[in-house]
Amino acid sequence: MTVFQPTRRSRAPYASDPFNARGRLIPQPSKSERSAFQRDKDRIIHSSAFRRLKGKTQVFVAHEGDYYRTRLTHSIEVSQIARSIARVLGLDEDLAECLALAHDLGHPPFGHSGEDALSAAMAPYGGFDHNAQTLRIVTELEGRYAEFDGLNLTWETLEGVAKHNGPLVRREADYKSLPWALTSMKDYRDLELHTFAGPEAQVAAISDDIAYINHDIDDGLRAGLFSVADIMDVPFVGDAFRDVRKRYPDISEDRLIHEAVRDMIGIMVADVLAETRARLEEHDPQSPEDVRHLPEAICDFSADFRLKEKPLRDFLMTRMYRHYKVNRMMGQAGRVVGELFELFISDPTLLPTEEQAKARGPHTVQTARVVSDYISAMTDNFALTEHRKLFTATGYLGG
Repeated sequence: MTVFQPTRRSRAPYASDPFNARGRLIPQPSKSERSAFQRDKDRIIHSSAFRRLKGKTQVFVAHEGDYYRTRLTHSIEVSQIARSIARVLGLDEDLAECLALAHDLGHPPFGHSGEDALSAAMAPYGGFDHNAQTLRIVTELEGRYAEFDGLNLTWETLEGVAKHNGPLVRREADYKSLPWALTSMKDYRDLELHTFAGPEAQVAAISDDIAYINHDIDDGLRAGLFSVADIMDVPFVGDAFRDVRKRYPDISEDRLIHEAVRDMIGIMVADVLAETRARLEEHDPQSPEDVRHLPEAICDFSADFRLKEKPLRDFLMTRMYRHYKVNRMMGQAGRVVGELFELFISDPTLLPTEEQAKARGPHTVQTARVVSDYISAMTDNFALTEHRKLFTATGYLGG
């Protein structure tokens, strides 16, 4: 068998190197010129969980309209930002993009409302956490390959998924509170959960923030939850809209929104790059390991931008995430998830045959985790369809 060596790229000394990656749980020699991180990215793109993201929404439920962002379009937008930042910083672009594409695989249907409902239902059985569920998907639940369960990704990708929000443990006692979906993974302690993630994972995480803040502004405006006039008093955002209007006095509102959001993304990326370069100069890391063991994240917004960001987050919380229309929609969505969970855990015979085989009777931990896996994999529309079939008299009778 011919083993190919991918072409090496020039990279910063603190960048992750696919030629020196820590390997996979099951060793696999390369059969192509793709790097280890390229192969991880391709496996994620071809996974069932990634395809299902097209039917999982960020804020709006799928049937509210085709225009609004889904988890899939959000993940693609995050990957574009992450790749751009990684390229400028001399990091491994493939790993940054890979982690951006993977970061939402574990989200259940109906956005954060669905996760809250599933977390509440799973509280007696070890809880639910979408980052940990992503790890469960890529190490166990995906069933595509002949030689292993999951996707058999590199250590660097698994670490980046686990520590998407930073270190998970500060002391030994913290291990007891880790999500079961993480602790059920073989050798999970080897992911060094007490350190920061590698630089590419940090880039993917900050790119997630940049993408969802700006695209929620876009979606909220286009959904009519608030107007351009409403947002003009928000620091940073109002300045961006005024600047676009100054440059293009006769611009239509649709183009105004697009140009302002585009500018805000650029400003936020520039802030991250400037702050990251300053921290790199201060700490002078010479390897990804140096980055992991620093006392702070290497990739972040500046303190000045964090002050500007808070009023924007407060505005979105009040005017969008807690808008009565969103509350009504997400309240109903949460009830769908909660009622499906209670029905399935009370009567596992209602689960599909394959899931029934893994269950262990009503109200057991094993059955709860099977039900959690089943529901968290659902798209919005599939969950609504299942609920209609199981909770309406005509659900299975053609009504």
